[in-house]
Amino acid sequence: MKYFLAVDIGAGSGRHILGSIQDGKLVLEEIHRFENGMDRQEDGHLIWDHERLFREIKAGLKKAGELGKVPSYIAIDTWGVDYVLLDKDDNEILPVYAYRDERTEEAVPAVEAVIAPEKLYSITGIQKQNFNTIYQLWCDKQTGRMDKAESLLMIPEYFCYKLTGVKYNEYTNASTGGMLDAAKKTWSDEIIETLGYKKSLFGELTLPGTEVGDLLPSIAEEVGYDAKVILCPTHDTASAVAACPLDDETLFLSSGTWSLIGFENAEPVINEAGFQANYTNEGGIEYRFRVLKNFMGMWLFQSIRKNLDKKYTYDEMMEMAMASSYDKTVDVNSPNLTAPESMIEAIRAEVGEPDLPVGDVLECVYQSLSDAYGRAVKEAEALSGRTFKKLLIVGGGGSDVYLNKLTAEKTGLTILTGIKEATTTGNLASQIIYDCKANGGDYTDIMNFRELVKVSFPLSETKGH
Repeated sequence: MKYFLAVDIGAGSGRHILGSIQDGKLVLEEIHRFENGMDRQEDGHLIWDHERLFREIKAGLKKAGELGKVPSYIAIDTWGVDYVLLDKDDNEILPVYAYRDERTEEAVPAVEAVIAPEKLYSITGIQKQNFNTIYQLWCDKQTGRMDKAESLLMIPEYFCYKLTGVKYNEYTNASTGGMLDAAKKTWSDEIIETLGYKKSLFGELTLPGTEVGDLLPSIAEEVGYDAKVILCPTHDTASAVAACPLDDETLFLSSGTWSLIGFENAEPVINEAGFQANYTNEGGIEYRFRVLKNFMGMWLFQSIRKNLDKKYTYDEMMEMAMASSYDKTVDVNSPNLTAPESMIEAIRAEVGEPDLPVGDVLECVYQSLSDAYGRAVKEAEALSGRTFKKLLIVGGGGSDVYLNKLTAEKTGLTILTGIKEATTTGNLASQIIYDCKANGGDYTDIMNFRELVKVSFPLSETKGH
């Protein structure tokens, strides 16, 4: 049996999932799971504990060997925009900042004073978000961190480097941060030069499906075997959408910490309407663009549950919302909801009701999210010139039957669910395609891999109006 190992790390948790093809179907097995989250330093900054995450990556690799299921290939995906800077001796320039850190507040207007938002969008096609890589790098330039840096690796690229000793910059993750020329599909020299960023930081971009290298001897000894590390679409949404069997009438919604709703397109859609709607054009597998709108998604529920000391399950929270008749909504992308000390208090402040019961707070979030999805569908139809009939929901949020029901009502679309592990499935896609090209096999591009997805994970439907 040949095994493939997907390491998928999100902002809230990470997991290792083994994939294998058995009787013409893709079979998944979770072998390791761990918590993740941003740590707040004494100075108030939010950072990632990159050392702990790397220990967890190695622990999961070791478990595969202990199970007697040694993978031939390994690939890693994480969230986007964040990165690690390395100096001339390949030492990390610490800390590794988390995207929700407030350090970019002053960077956004400073960058926009140099390059107008409209100009920036015309080059990158990336929606304005104050945590984009472009703004984080401005902070590094102002503090002198950039002067010391010789390499920039996005988070999954950094972990691949720690496993193999080989550095690569991968296209899909690089595309998330507002630094790429969407038409040329490479770093924007104009942006880099205009902002005075250190050009040597930005290495040649590499596509998913590229071999990074074998495990370093020290890593192979630690985990008990050797394997090849492959670049998957290292941005988790790029991996999730790679697994989606889409057509011209079907939108995707990747529903995790973030909710990303949009359509797949052969070219970026960069125009005034897209700029005004704050739609983004992220690079995908085989240069398939993800034209999408980005919303704070399950982060809202995750934060509320944390505020409640995790006394309730997500299903219990859902039932609390369903028992409410509250009808006010909020802007789910309000900066006040990015990283509040208390999400419950932040929602109460947004609606101006300091004593709003928790059940009503939850119902407010449900109604606000589904309203946002409804508006996003109309914008997607206007941008694409298509009429959409279906919405394929993947990720953890796809298990929320109440949110699916509201989404069906407010979009009028048929909701498709059933690909619960889309991100890891898309991560595995690059490994399997690489293997089939190298050693012979049926799955040599993303379209025939998606046929495997259809067979392996049957979809269920919730009808819209």
